[in-house]
Amino acid sequence: MEDGDRLMTTPAHKIPRKHLRLSDLRGAAQLATQATSNVAHIAEGVHQAVWRTMGVPGGRTRGITGLVYRSIQGVTELVGQGIDAALVRLEPLLGSPEDAPPPETPRREAILAALNGVMGDRLAAGNNPFATPMTLRYRGEPLTPATLPAASEANPKVLLLIHGLCMNDLQWKTQHENQSVDHGEELSSALGYAPVYLRYNTGLHVSHNGRELSAQLERLVAHWPAPIEELTVVAHSMGGLVIRSAIHYGQLENLTWPGRLKKIVFLGTPHHGAPLERAGHWVDHLLPVTPFSAPFTRLARLRSAGITDLRHGHVVEEDWHGHDRFHRRPDSRRIVPLPEGVDCYAVAATTAPKRGLLADRLIGDGLVPLHSALGHHSDQARSLKFGKSSTLIVYRMGHLELLSRPEVTRRMMEWLST
Repeated sequence: MEDGDRLMTTPAHKIPRKHLRLSDLRGAAQLATQATSNVAHIAEGVHQAVWRTMGVPGGRTRGITGLVYRSIQGVTELVGQGIDAALVRLEPLLGSPEDAPPPETPRREAILAALNGVMGDRLAAGNNPFATPMTLRYRGEPLTPATLPAASEANPKVLLLIHGLCMNDLQWKTQHENQSVDHGEELSSALGYAPVYLRYNTGLHVSHNGRELSAQLERLVAHWPAPIEELTVVAHSMGGLVIRSAIHYGQLENLTWPGRLKKIVFLGTPHHGAPLERAGHWVDHLLPVTPFSAPFTRLARLRSAGITDLRHGHVVEEDWHGHDRFHRRPDSRRIVPLPEGVDCYAVAATTAPKRGLLADRLIGDGLVPLHSALGHHSDQARSLKFGKSSTLIVYRMGHLELLSRPEVTRRMMEWLST
């Protein structure tokens, strides 16, 4: 199984850098290079728009002005490549094999998780050190042969917790009324599970993460010191789409792990999409309307593949492959029902005090409408068939509060103990 990235540390006799690591400098340098290049493209686009309003033919800027823009682009690229190459050579010089990696800090990991959610696909494509690799984690460490529990301690019941967009596994630990809350720890302690947490790059396509998770779960089943008899999943937000995608690919490839899956609890999962991404999709079409705003479409299109998957709730590769993900098109998702033989539950929240058309289809928990979280769809073929006793609607509650509220914990205890 994968170890995850090895990050350099500061020797004890040197001044500690707290959150700063050399890989952070490389990542920041790459981002700065890309930002400079994008700003230059936008500036050139506005410049072209001005010239066109004066009757000057379009195309790339020419003459001295064009030379300036080309020079900025070329110099930026060369400087960026030079800095990255220099920092790569410095890495082995600024650390030694006996240096232990610095402990993770929730603040740093939260920032990286948010960055990956917004542009994680670009980070991964550019091999940026900020890109988060997918890892299954146990007792705060990535699962490797060295961190697996001893055979005598291995639990045959595993609880997998999957976080949502722009988040990470550490954020399952949260606060409610000044009390620490962690659904994974509470459910595991009460119901006898071994809690395993997933960390992944939420900016990648859901189908990409689904395939990778399926492969990692197959390795988990093969390497867990005791035969896994029961695999239960609690997934928040995008995490629910990822586990549905993983099941699809696991069954498609005839893997063994889906046969161990017994129950799934979806917390605020946008099964049929989220209005905020649809609003971003409208921005893609409104910005090109005028010549002066058109250059800024580059900014709108910086949002990640993971975010655009939330427009309709894409789960499999066919939902997006071969299409411009920023182009307006109707919901043509492949129908992926809930898995047969698995008990599935859904928790939907709304900030409203009671149900109503506005609360159900727009407000919801602030990010996900009620009908989407409950799997309801106007096309019955697309509706997810949750049982009447398998859903919970909670009122005056936001999307992130699903991770901390005691009424959610209590209902999950009831469902998973059945």
